[in-house]
Amino acid sequence: MQVEAVVFDVGRVLYQWRLAQLFEKIVDDPVRLQTLLDDVVTEEWHFQHDQGKPLSEMVPERIAQFPDFEPEIRAYAARFNETIPGPVPGSHALVDRLDRRGVPLFAITNFGHEFWAGFRPTAPIFDTFRDIVVSGTEKLAKPDAAIFDLAETRFGYPAEAMLFIDDNHANIEGAANCGWQVHHFVDAPRLEADLERRGLI
Repeated sequence: MQVEAVVFDVGRVLYQWRLAQLFEKIVDDPVRLQTLLDDVVTEEWHFQHDQGKPLSEMVPERIAQFPDFEPEIRAYAARFNETIPGPVPGSHALVDRLDRRGVPLFAITNFGHEFWAGFRPTAPIFDTFRDIVVSGTEKLAKPDAAIFDLAETRFGYPAEAMLFIDDNHANIEGAANCGWQVHHFVDAPRLEADLERRGLI
């Protein structure tokens, strides 16, 4: 079926994301840094915020569990934008090309509500997106089918008419199981080739 709308993931598709990007600035001891990333401020723990848990609960709980790492845990909450080094090379150019062709653009992102509020104003690329479903706001996260069903309703296109682009294989499977067309993102050149094959750019 012809694609009528393109739906992007955000982290590691449109923008790079590395928790270490922040903590390398503030932790000099390599052993402490590794412990921090492996056991304390982990992507698995962070995912709770993506699922809708507020920082006002997460941060005190984590400090109680790891009191020696209180400064780093508080930095995570206060300086999250510093975990986002910048755009994924080549991806924004593809968004621009799709937009110039008049392709409707949307996003579904696993992103904490509070962090999204701080990040979105720094990212004008989303000004051309018609709608963005943010997991932390909706308290639904990929790869749960519920977030794809919500997006289908919000975006106004049938699932089979939308192309969903994500770097996470589980999320791609989740979308495909809901009837979406999918692209498993590895890099911009491969996405570009797929968009060209589909006649979208």
